[in-house]
Amino acid sequence: MGVLLALAVALWLLGAVMKVSRGARWAMIGALYLAVLGVQVLMPEGHALRTVVGGTPQGWFALGLVAALVVGYRLALGALRRRAAPPAQADTPKGPLSPTELDRYARHIVLREVGGPGQRKLKEAKVLVVGAGGLGSPALLYLGAAGVGTLGIVDDDIVSASNLQRQVIHTDARIGMPKVFSAQAALSAQNPFVEVRPYHRRLDAETAEALFAEYDLVLDGSDNFETRDMVNRAAVRTATPLVAGAIAQWEGQVSLYDPAHGTPCYACIFPQAPAPGLAPSCAEAGVIGALPGIIGSMMAMEAIKHITGAGQTLAGRMAIHDALYSESRVIALKRRADCPVCGGTGEAA
Repeated sequence: MGVLLALAVALWLLGAVMKVSRGARWAMIGALYLAVLGVQVLMPEGHALRTVVGGTPQGWFALGLVAALVVGYRLALGALRRRAAPPAQADTPKGPLSPTELDRYARHIVLREVGGPGQRKLKEAKVLVVGAGGLGSPALLYLGAAGVGTLGIVDDDIVSASNLQRQVIHTDARIGMPKVFSAQAALSAQNPFVEVRPYHRRLDAETAEALFAEYDLVLDGSDNFETRDMVNRAAVRTATPLVAGAIAQWEGQVSLYDPAHGTPCYACIFPQAPAPGLAPSCAEAGVIGALPGIIGSMMAMEAIKHITGAGQTLAGRMAIHDALYSESRVIALKRRADCPVCGGTGEAA
């Protein structure tokens, strides 16, 4: 048996020198084992070959069984690890655009204002979307389709039937699923080149700043003043640009707040919560289903322009859209020097 062990080691080393794959080397050793087993079974007892090989047929069978169990265990363990591991992304967020990506984003790249450098910026960007509801749904879909390399989604809600009239990232089959995981499924199916980070939790002041610091830009699609105010404070403290949208019934608005570069913050424009009943939620007052698509898409457009440097963003301005009468207007926003959130922060407007 010692001679055969030495022969097996020699085969392994020879295969390594010849740069034969590990699988092929194991196959050679397996063939050696089968040859030895054949000698033990086919040759009569006392034959010279059986004497050289040594052992008994039962012993060699037992050795083969143990080896098979070890190999089977390793294969099963590897399969379980692959199932437990998160699905691999088709490409890393950083690095040059692959030929597949060049084809995917060709309509962006031919735009003079975007081009290859702009698409690379999108690929390397990290954007966090607060809320995977009416505004977050279209914003996420278009950011994912545009090739934003890393998309974070924070939301503690689950998909319900009443969401599907406007929250287009979710489906009937995913009712009852946390919205962040439903959105992740949709985005991964849409664009495998995007890394999606779901945060199934309620955003609070204690964790918001640490989370915002990991991202280049935040989009706020929340539906209440308390969350918007908290998101704005965290964005100001971390100097993270903020695209915020809001909708009610037939009207929506969107702006880009970046006080670190001279614009107002959300609190400059909305310093205090509206009086009770003055700004009812969508659940109370209703909302036309396509309106979140319009405003959410505008939010995604502002994010894309901010990342690529294309055109003029809504920094220091607010776009207001009245869907009932098909009217849109843009108004200028002014910073308040006495703003308790951003007063004295950043460059002069």
